[in-house]
Amino acid sequence: MDVYFKNINQELKNYKRAIPCLLVDLDLLDENIVEALSNFRNDASLRVVVKSLPSIQLIEYIFKKTNSNKLMVFHQPFLTDLASRLDNKADVLLGKPMPIKTAEYFYNNLPQQHNGFNPFTQIQWLVDTEKRIEEYINLAKQLNQKLRLNIEIDVGLHRGGFSSLKSLTKGLSLIENNQNFVEFSGFMGYDPHVVKLPKIIRSQKKALLLANQYYEDCKTLVKNYFPKLWNENLTFNGAGSPTLNLHKTRSSPINDIAIGSCFVKPTTFDIPSLRNYKPAAFIATPVLKTFSNTTLPGLEKLKQFFTKKSAFIYGGFWKADYYYPKGIKQNNLFGASTNQTMINIPKNISLQVDNFVFLRPHQSEFVFLQFGEILPVRNGKIQQPWQLLQQY
Repeated sequence: MDVYFKNINQELKNYKRAIPCLLVDLDLLDENIVEALSNFRNDASLRVVVKSLPSIQLIEYIFKKTNSNKLMVFHQPFLTDLASRLDNKADVLLGKPMPIKTAEYFYNNLPQQHNGFNPFTQIQWLVDTEKRIEEYINLAKQLNQKLRLNIEIDVGLHRGGFSSLKSLTKGLSLIENNQNFVEFSGFMGYDPHVVKLPKIIRSQKKALLLANQYYEDCKTLVKNYFPKLWNENLTFNGAGSPTLNLHKTRSSPINDIAIGSCFVKPTTFDIPSLRNYKPAAFIATPVLKTFSNTTLPGLEKLKQFFTKKSAFIYGGFWKADYYYPKGIKQNNLFGASTNQTMINIPKNISLQVDNFVFLRPHQSEFVFLQFGEILPVRNGKIQQPWQLLQQY
């Protein structure tokens, strides 16, 4: 760790400017991609989660390495930005139900320039209620364009979606009776609770069995009672980084696995099921000031009792943990700041002005967006910056 970060520190000191930045190590990213692919069945496809990797160059990099062309999108501005960049092979699944006003806004403000992407045939809109299905049917009529609808099912997370076969039957009937306007494209059932539930409540084996069984029941319902909606190209999406390893066998009901965070592994994903993945994303920020001890406002006379060295860094207060140099911590009495944050430094650590401090993000979504760009690192050298997707 010392050698790695000392090299990166020197590389950043030689860079054209010194501000807080987001680093993605491509060598570590490659290792995580190999690990992810080793857990994929031949009959399952990989769908890249955009909110966790919000950069077109980062997405394209993973596309190339994984031979994927599928995305899961959670934010309309991202969808609009991607619609101008994707080609006619891409497949987009919405990761949450969009308010109908947002879907309408998207279609009324399509980018004039595009790379062959068809926003009607290449997007699957997520619907979670009968009312939502009706709204999208009406939007399709208004647009005079057929829309693809993927149905969210509740496999145990209880965050929404159809939770019974009775209610699902009504939703499927709506789609079947309006096939001139909407097309059933599959199901989405998210199951992170399987690995996060305390064992005292329900074992992982039992939670997975219940989730998979309900998913299979939903598929059987379509096959047996709505044969006109069934075809071999339906998207049965599920999993996610935490439960990727649980869908390696053909007993899994899903054929489409959405992952993103495991590629860069922020701290929230330091969980047993992802122990083989390595942290590949870091925040680096320069040290602005250093002090031989810690002096707090109003407590100047007591400074001899605050023996720890201190420093102020450029920025701070990110959703992140201090990572290197080892042992540095935010001074909680001084408080967090988005401008300049005081940190305390172990006595055995030499930290000078213009050196960099490194943090690990708690998550990649949102945190990445707080930086204007991503700095890819290959063999310890900073590469050409990657741009983030448009947020607005």
